Amino acid sequence: MVSSIGGKRKRVDAATLASKLQLQEQQREFVYSVFALGMKLGLLSLGILSLFNLGVFSATRLDRNSELSSVLGAEASKLINLQRRFDRLFTIGGERRLMDEQDQWIAPNRIRIIWR
Repeated sequence: MVSSIGGKRKRVDAATLASKLQLQEQQREFVYSVFALGMKLGLLSLGILSLFNLGVFSATRLDRNSELSSVLGAEASKLINLQRRFDRLFTIGGERRLMDEQDQWIAPNRIRIIWR
């Protein structure tokens, strides 16, 4: 191959041409490798961020679940107590117990006064 540098013709041998082509190929492979590494790092960071968000949301759900479970337990115990009280009203002497519990009722000949 013949090249013109500064007006002079210089013959480039096959070894020099091959080394230049090999250098260009190595540079191209290096650019592709850097690009691939960047993509892999981007995907890795996206995966790590997704796992972090998943962990945060999971912890939030577990907190809510434990809070709801404790409220459910308290309400269930209230329900059991109210069911027992209701059942006692329909046993022998239940009417008397109901009247004893309702001692805040106003007698028929009284006037109710509400203070505000």
